[in-house]
Amino acid sequence: MADRVTVIGWDGSPLTAAASAALGAATLVAGAAHHLVLPEVPARAERIRLGSVALAARRIAAHRGTAVVLADGDPGFFGVVRTLRAPEFGLEVEVVPAVSSVAAAFARAGMPWDDAQVVVAHPRTLRRAVNVCRAHTKVAVLTSPGAGPAELGLLLEGVHRSFVVCEELGTVRERVSVVTSDKAADHTWRDPNVVIVLGGPAGPGTAGETGGWISGRDPSTGPRGWTLPADAYGADLGEGETQLLRASQLAHLGPRVGDLVWDIGCGSGAFAIEAARAGAAVLAVDSDLPACARTDAAARRLGVQLQIVHGTAPHILENLPEPDVVRVGGGGAAVVSAVADRRPQRIVTHAATRDAAELIGRDLTEHGYGVECALLQSVELDTRAWAEKERSVAFLLSGVLPRRGA
Repeated sequence: MADRVTVIGWDGSPLTAAASAALGAATLVAGAAHHLVLPEVPARAERIRLGSVALAARRIAAHRGTAVVLADGDPGFFGVVRTLRAPEFGLEVEVVPAVSSVAAAFARAGMPWDDAQVVVAHPRTLRRAVNVCRAHTKVAVLTSPGAGPAELGLLLEGVHRSFVVCEELGTVRERVSVVTSDKAADHTWRDPNVVIVLGGPAGPGTAGETGGWISGRDPSTGPRGWTLPADAYGADLGEGETQLLRASQLAHLGPRVGDLVWDIGCGSGAFAIEAARAGAAVLAVDSDLPACARTDAAARRLGVQLQIVHGTAPHILENLPEPDVVRVGGGGAAVVSAVADRRPQRIVTHAATRDAAELIGRDLTEHGYGVECALLQSVELDTRAWAEKERSVAFLLSGVLPRRGA
């Protein structure tokens, strides 16, 4: 096992005395190609080109001597430290940090970033990173080959964003470019790079603030409650938008950051907005133009990001990006069947009669979903006289793909 392992962050600045001393004593140095040619790397040291950090960790664990790992930016922030400290390698790690590439990117852009979301985009996580860019107004994306600015722009089709692309930060080849998301695929970008994704209306009360108390999205923004009363949406809600039904649908779907939610038949936008308030990206679909307008107005008023699609399901669904979870607010069994063909993890809908519920349930079962159905009845009381004001009844159906789990 290596006698000592030091992880050194590198941001293009001269190395600190501690970093220089550790590097000068190293008998093994691991890093990217541009790290291994640094003049401070001892000529006698074994050199490992850093690709798979796990493979490098095994080499380091078997090495007899002093090892140094060089990494861009702060190696403890989405960096190599997490892998090196895994119990299976048994390594004792010291860290000499540097400015993270995210902090450097925002510094080059001259922007604060305590209100930004930060995500990592690999080919396997690219879709979820894009969903965060759909749902939030300021996102820093740490990219990788095959999941860079061009791929981000292509998957954001239909959603306008501005990209600040920071290439090879800290090197003599550093370049900062500003493009719109629809033009990002027209360029060839150099690795490594960080993309700051900006756009969409700001939430209420964000302009002119001097700072918050938590980084990223402030969970206290907006009214409290998973679901909001009808008057929050400025219109009478439809029968399929009652507060109890919406709460039950949200509980079954569990929308979260990185998800893409379809809300088909969005009506007044109540469910779509509440899914967006949970941090998910949302596509709100309706065939009625006034419904689309009401949804857009409510989303702007409540400070959430939505992409609104005017069209009739199931035909309009063919070209939409793949969903994680779906609420079907209208269209019946035919739309539910078309949604099930796209294989989202979870689907919820409602029916007014038991026969309609059975038809939908059988179709979901045939598509391989585990199905649950419950009869929801709510009675609203006027608390001044404790008299009944309104009664609603609906069959709530949910389908879950067993093999994909939660």
